[in-house]
Amino acid sequence: MQEVVMPFNNQEMALLCLLVPLLPFIGFLINGLGNRKLPKALVGLLGSGTVLASFLISVYLFIDFTSNGSRPYIVDLYNWFSVGSLEIGFSFMIDQLTLLMLLMVTGIGFLIHVYSAGYMSHDENYGKFFSFLNLFMFSMLLLVMGSNYVMMFVGWEGVGLCSYLLIGFWNKNTNYNNAAKKAFIMNRIGDLGFLLGIFLIFITFGSVSYPEVFLSASQMTGMTDSGVMIAITMLLFVGAMGKSAQIPLFTWLPDAMAGPTPVSALIHAATMVTAGIYMVLRSNVLYVLAPTTMGFIAIIGLATALLAATIGLAQNDIKKVLAYSTVSQLGFMFLALGVMAFSSSIFHVLTHAFFKALLFLGAGSVIHAVSNEQDIRNMGGLRKWLPITFITFLIGTLAISGIPPFAGFFSKDELLAHVFEHNKLMWALGLLASFMTSFYMFRLLFLTFFGKFRGTEAQRSHLHESPSSMTIPLIVLAILSTVGGFIGLPAVFSDTHTLGNFLAPIYNFARQANGAALEAPHIDHATEYILMGVSVIVSVIAIIIAYFMYVKKETVPAPEGTRLSPIHNLIYNKYYIDEIYDTVFVRPVMAMSTAFHRFVDVIVVDGIVNGFGKLVMASGRVLRLTQSGVTGFYIFVMVASIVLILFLNFFIA
Repeated sequence: MQEVVMPFNNQEMALLCLLVPLLPFIGFLINGLGNRKLPKALVGLLGSGTVLASFLISVYLFIDFTSNGSRPYIVDLYNWFSVGSLEIGFSFMIDQLTLLMLLMVTGIGFLIHVYSAGYMSHDENYGKFFSFLNLFMFSMLLLVMGSNYVMMFVGWEGVGLCSYLLIGFWNKNTNYNNAAKKAFIMNRIGDLGFLLGIFLIFITFGSVSYPEVFLSASQMTGMTDSGVMIAITMLLFVGAMGKSAQIPLFTWLPDAMAGPTPVSALIHAATMVTAGIYMVLRSNVLYVLAPTTMGFIAIIGLATALLAATIGLAQNDIKKVLAYSTVSQLGFMFLALGVMAFSSSIFHVLTHAFFKALLFLGAGSVIHAVSNEQDIRNMGGLRKWLPITFITFLIGTLAISGIPPFAGFFSKDELLAHVFEHNKLMWALGLLASFMTSFYMFRLLFLTFFGKFRGTEAQRSHLHESPSSMTIPLIVLAILSTVGGFIGLPAVFSDTHTLGNFLAPIYNFARQANGAALEAPHIDHATEYILMGVSVIVSVIAIIIAYFMYVKKETVPAPEGTRLSPIHNLIYNKYYIDEIYDTVFVRPVMAMSTAFHRFVDVIVVDGIVNGFGKLVMASGRVLRLTQSGVTGFYIFVMVASIVLILFLNFFIA
């Protein structure tokens, strides 16, 4: 088993590791303090430059790691706090998973920062926006670099706070504020489960440090599917359900579209929503000891993938379609985790970061061109005016649809192959979700870029391609979405799975605990070819159907207020899940809150407090009558008081 050790050159590594999250934090401080005072060019340069520097350092750490035997190490910065037997160090763990996440977070994050420099250039709070983006990066980097669950939780809460700040960034709009509050509250529900899971980890293992917890867990093979292991993994997964938007805590993510489009790209592609997958993957040894939890995760992931995909079929807001697409793709990732296809899950996280960032930034380019219009019913024919945006958006759509040789094909095919080996029904349902993904994504593409322009003349006169600060990130992401899948070629094409081999050591503890569960699926080449062929054919059929409906027949979704069929109406209104939550949870809580205010706060609490005040006032009115101003009366009271004191003193003594 591979040990976690300190590197020989720990001082250099400590400084470099510290700089990775520290640089974006410095950008947050400077841009935050200098909001509206610093030149915009300097704000953009500082905000993007600090993330670029973090990316370059991450690349150096990756090269150093792989060239020195790929041995994981911990960088202890200082002892954070000690309480009894609990000792929490402010320390970073650098291993294969950490480095992969660092490269993804800082690389995609840098491109989004560059894009933001153009997209937000006219916003009056330009400095504040970059400050929040930098703080978001700092929190996510802490989350993935921490060497213990408390460090992870700090970053976990940090990205939750930043999502609240960024979703409600345009805070003069009440609906945007409500969306931010919804995201914050729903994540707090998940975070409570995560926090309880951390408490239970400490009670069970006596530590929250990854190496100590995982080593102890790997030696507790007799606890497989025990009550405590199921409880720990279920509680941790509740946190993942909130952060990574799984049933039932998924409704906040589509509403998060209220924030500026670069925020949507950052949340959906490389940071917040991947935190739940990262946490489960990091805790893989705990989860292989809880097969019951794994089965539950697979069911939740599949159900989320299907539910979100059906909702995406009927949405007309360009960002809402992509949001439900993210929820669905996250469901695929959790489905993979549930069948213990850990590397396949993180592979899809990586490719999804490429094409989903591309699609969101492409949507932002479209919104920028059509004067902030987001309804695809009012678009059409935009490929004539936005050629770069169209080509890159097409590449992203092909990638998410699983068309070879684009990145999504390799990760989704590998994921579904593992599911096929595990459960044929789940594979078929996953294929159905994949079919719907291809359909609604090409529906979006065709309605936006093909046919005639359906917007206003004022919008038509404003149509133009985005500036280079926005199109260059699109081009880079399009390239990554095209070639990114080659790091995980299937066995029928290559004997070496580059990503899988690189990540293999992070499962050493899990292999010791339950090696049989981590064996690769036994699928022969013929079956794998068939599975790939079926997957591609299903996606192509969906594309053809979408083409005939929205290009050949020029079908346009019905305008608002049109009477829809019951099924269409149900899907269009997102199964009324928000309304159900409002009826079952929000209104009763508000009614209870109102009742407590009226009866407990006003009558009981205020009654007691105000009662004491009234008692003092009333007694004061009575006692002031004794202040008559007659000297004889005062002497009488004094003498009477002395007699009373002597009398009491005599009898008490």
